[in-house]
Amino acid sequence: MSPAEIQQHLAAIEQQRVSALHALNQAKEQAKQDLAEVIKDMITERGYTLDDIVPLLTAKRRRPSSRRQKVQEAPVAAAPAPQGAYYVDPENAANVYVKGAIPGWMKQKMLSQGLDPKNKTDRNSFKADYLQRVAG
Repeated sequence: MSPAEIQQHLAAIEQQRVSALHALNQAKEQAKQDLAEVIKDMITERGYTLDDIVPLLTAKRRRPSSRRQKVQEAPVAAAPAPQGAYYVDPENAANVYVKGAIPGWMKQKMLSQGLDPKNKTDRNSFKADYLQRVAG
């Protein structure tokens, strides 16, 4: 095949793709219309009007107010302290590193300081220079 023939072939394929996408969109739209008709028929068969049912479909569900109050009043349990030695971020005490996988906050802080979280030497220097070690 010559380059011109290949270009023509690609143009034909692109046109087929556009046509297929258009047909797909039309089929989806028709399926939605068909579903809407089925739902309308179900509503009228049961003696209701669309005005009776549509608000129920779009209304947001809410919890009863008594449930919300109970949730808000529930005491927040403190996270258990890690056993053994661990490291704490001096800027945010909620950021704790025990051992194992490096948490996202620690990776971000290491990267911001030009350190590689995958490099053991960089991790050790970050822990020594930046984090506070808490003996457990």
